[in-house]
Amino acid sequence: MSKRLSWTLYAFDFAFLLGLGIAVAPVSAQPASSGDTKAMLDAYCVGCHNQKLRTAGLALDTVDSSSPSRDPELWERVIARLRAGSMPPPGLPRPGPAQYRAVANTLENEIDRAWSAHPNPGRMSAVHRLNRAEYNNAIRDLLALDLDVKPLLPGDETADGSFDNFADVLSISTAHLERYMSVARQVTRLATGLPPTGPRIETFEIPLHVVQDDRQDEDLPLGTRGGIAIRHDFPVNGQYLIKVRLGRQYQDYLKGMGWPQRLDIRLDGKLLKRFIAGGGAKGRAAAASYAGDGEPGFAGDPEWEEYMQTGGDAGLEIKVPVHAGLHLVGVSFVRELWEPEGLPQPLQRGRVIADDQVYMGYASVGSVQIGGPYGDSGTAKGTLSRRAIFVCQPKAPAEEQPCAAKILSRVARLAYRRPVTEKDTRTLLQFYDSGRRSGASFDAGIQFALERILVDPDFLLRVHRGSPANRLSDLEVASRLSFFLWSSIPDERLLGLAERGQLTRPQTLEAEVRRMLADPRSTEALVNNFAAQWLNLRRVSEVVVDPERYPNYDESLLQAFQQETEMFLAGSLREDRSVTDLLDANYTFVNERLARHYGIPAIYGSRFRRVSLPNHDQRGGLLAQGALLATTSYPDRTSPVLRGKWLLNNIFGLPVPQPPPGLDTNLDTKGGAASKSIRERLAQHRRDPSCNSCHSVIDPLGFALENFDVIGGWRTVDESGRQVDASGATTSGAKVEGLRGLRALLLDQPEQFPRTVAEKLMAYALGRRLEYYDRPAVRKIVREAASNDFRWSSIILGIVGSPSFLMETR
Repeated sequence: MSKRLSWTLYAFDFAFLLGLGIAVAPVSAQPASSGDTKAMLDAYCVGCHNQKLRTAGLALDTVDSSSPSRDPELWERVIARLRAGSMPPPGLPRPGPAQYRAVANTLENEIDRAWSAHPNPGRMSAVHRLNRAEYNNAIRDLLALDLDVKPLLPGDETADGSFDNFADVLSISTAHLERYMSVARQVTRLATGLPPTGPRIETFEIPLHVVQDDRQDEDLPLGTRGGIAIRHDFPVNGQYLIKVRLGRQYQDYLKGMGWPQRLDIRLDGKLLKRFIAGGGAKGRAAAASYAGDGEPGFAGDPEWEEYMQTGGDAGLEIKVPVHAGLHLVGVSFVRELWEPEGLPQPLQRGRVIADDQVYMGYASVGSVQIGGPYGDSGTAKGTLSRRAIFVCQPKAPAEEQPCAAKILSRVARLAYRRPVTEKDTRTLLQFYDSGRRSGASFDAGIQFALERILVDPDFLLRVHRGSPANRLSDLEVASRLSFFLWSSIPDERLLGLAERGQLTRPQTLEAEVRRMLADPRSTEALVNNFAAQWLNLRRVSEVVVDPERYPNYDESLLQAFQQETEMFLAGSLREDRSVTDLLDANYTFVNERLARHYGIPAIYGSRFRRVSLPNHDQRGGLLAQGALLATTSYPDRTSPVLRGKWLLNNIFGLPVPQPPPGLDTNLDTKGGAASKSIRERLAQHRRDPSCNSCHSVIDPLGFALENFDVIGGWRTVDESGRQVDASGATTSGAKVEGLRGLRALLLDQPEQFPRTVAEKLMAYALGRRLEYYDRPAVRKIVREAASNDFRWSSIILGIVGSPSFLMETR
């Protein structure tokens, strides 16, 4: 069989799967009898799906439809097609909607009944490495140390279209081992308050395309603009250097230096020093946007050139004594409002931000360096980390060993997520003794032993050793639960319940889930680690926009997109709303910049706030948020294909295959040819049967979002100058008209989107891909969550209480 033919069959199978369930009967449809099931299959399916043809690799003429539980893998494929409502393909005789639903119900009921009697929870991976986010959070909770060590560790591989906490992709390399040892030393010295081996300098940069015309952060004072707020952990008491480098354009010339502006450096809100930046250049200035260009006649005088390259931000630094611990360093300008003389000009960002020295515009902060400690410094005292670690203090030499054992056994128990053995304690005390050699302090011995804990496999890995029964131990459930909801280690309460064998009691388990969901760590983890990957929010920072087509775009808008979606998701989780609210909400979170972009009036200032939306047909829910629209576009045009694929993968929960190797996917108009709309170009693309089989499903959904441009702005005219046509038709014949029609398509089947959320969340919770034997568990979770309006807590409780979460296949 040729590659082209095999791909066509695969795509044909895919198109069957992706009929989107339009032509389905009401939920009240009664199950069909086994005879009805066989009759329908014989009438509409066996003609193609038989032993001779085996279309899409499926033969139904020799299987027993009255006992689907004997081959659940095959029948789950059939159920998916029936739920799609598109089998047989359009143009062939088809059963009625009620018959689709009735036969699907019959097959599901039989499979689910057999599964309930003998559930197949799947196998648990024997070794599951902590990913970077989990490692970072474990350090935070174990040592009370709030810092970001993720950049210091190798990146985590991500399973295709899923999550970076899947056990089978979390490999361990030599680079991991080297970085774990290095980070362990760094964080334990910081936590115990030992002075660093020498001064260190950390640099905090602001991206070039971030506009600094307004208050930049809620942690900066009112009446400021631009700059940055940095939460920095100072290791010990001592002198530290804070140095500011101003923003520059691409030729490394300072921006906004034509007039004096006041720049403040603050520590925990207290003003340390105010500088004057700008206004000191002498001589003739270069022409606008020509600084550093080198064109004869356009360059400035030599003294002006020197000031613009090095002199303008020379001396913007201060040395200050700082006590050990977490402090807020703030750098910002005093806000001064002004308007240029002359006729108002169109707002231009894009290349102007990178190319122009905007000589008479606002100066900006490019980066802040924090260095130190300088001079003599002793061990830090009284920090949160030291209070968490040093639960005792020896007052005499004889008390040191028992105190060390108490400290280390307590930390090791939390780190290893199990009771500590005598052997564990002896090993750690040996490292404690090694750390005290050559007259080192008690604290130095503790630090070296803590370093040993952080490189122990029992900390870095979740090791499943198996059990005589097929139920996970309470300790394993505690770890699975804490890494699911907190992306971190169990706390004292959760671990204590597990050690006493009380955690898996149903009432106790539910109470713990609700307690953990009420903890802010849960919202943070589920938004930043689960939802960010499910919805591809981690790609927002990678978005590139054509500045010629979108001159008012800047990175501040991109950051606002991401904050909007994160706050929207966090609010939904905190308030325990229905997951369907993610699609149909009539509110969002905006600041002035984002509200202006969305056309929402009377919103002022940089603070994000919740607002009701004036036009629900144009905004509301995830589908109309800039973060998701920008990540599914190209720099200069929208992409119905990218948007349709994203909708299928992440909202409808239907996997989309990659195009076959060597297939031409270029949609650009050839030079000299008349410009065509994207709809016309895709119509031409679908003339190829290999393309049409998938694009006939993908494209109509993407067209429904064509009223949104590359950066999520509402439009009625597309890139080619034609009126936007946001209509489409699914393979089952249903019409979809714009955002409103797409929402209706999703909400018409109440269980469809909650099933997608449950599948994604369950895969994330288990740390593996879902298989056919997980489908009964998902259906049970969704059915039970329906009585509670599909609230987040009902889906999460269903996952945690399922055999897939609490058991494993022997």
